[in-house]
Amino acid sequence: MAANKILIVEDEAPIREMIAFHLARAGFETLEAPDCRVARQLLADEQPDLALIDWMLPDMSGLELTRMLKRDKANDDLFIIMLTARADEYDKVAGLESGADDYITKPFSPRELVARIQAVLRRTSSSDGETISSGVLQLDSAGHRVSANNNEVKLGPTEYRLLKFLMTHPDRVYGREQLLDRVWGANVYVEERTVDVHVRRLRKALAAQGADNYIQTVRGAGYRYSTRDT
Repeated sequence: MAANKILIVEDEAPIREMIAFHLARAGFETLEAPDCRVARQLLADEQPDLALIDWMLPDMSGLELTRMLKRDKANDDLFIIMLTARADEYDKVAGLESGADDYITKPFSPRELVARIQAVLRRTSSSDGETISSGVLQLDSAGHRVSANNNEVKLGPTEYRLLKFLMTHPDRVYGREQLLDRVWGANVYVEERTVDVHVRRLRKALAAQGADNYIQTVRGAGYRYSTRDT
């Protein structure tokens, strides 16, 4: 089985090289970019599985780069983890809402970084050929696609897994911690607030097809998927 390919976008060479060293020891193939221009070229040429993107970069902020990448359909299967010294809750939410799948504050240990990368990569859904239809939505596991009213719904990998889990467990309420365990995986280093961010992104993607009301908030309990009105 081929090693997962990780792109490291970091302008400080010592940090970039340290990360690459520890990721290589953990069995990953690594690519290095000192700025956004090189990162975009490597993304097009090498198609990595995951990108580690520093917030502060010389030619564009990592936040802007993440937003740009997530708008491009070619990056639908790309996971992104932001690396930054900005630890405020506002900055974490901004990073997640930009499209990042996780957010790691500096300083961090190489062991934690590897664990977080492995946790994000485990979210990749298996292609079991199953097609799930519910309301106006149809989810095709083999093609890793979601459509509504015969129109494709563009979702990031985490939103896809969240929708798939909820669609296969309709009308049942799940708390944030339960969703973290089942969608993100057990023993991940992700805050419960992350679930809210991804639910908002999922609803936004479904809104154009009038299906955002399928993802329902149950006050004080969590979220559920239902095609019935609350």
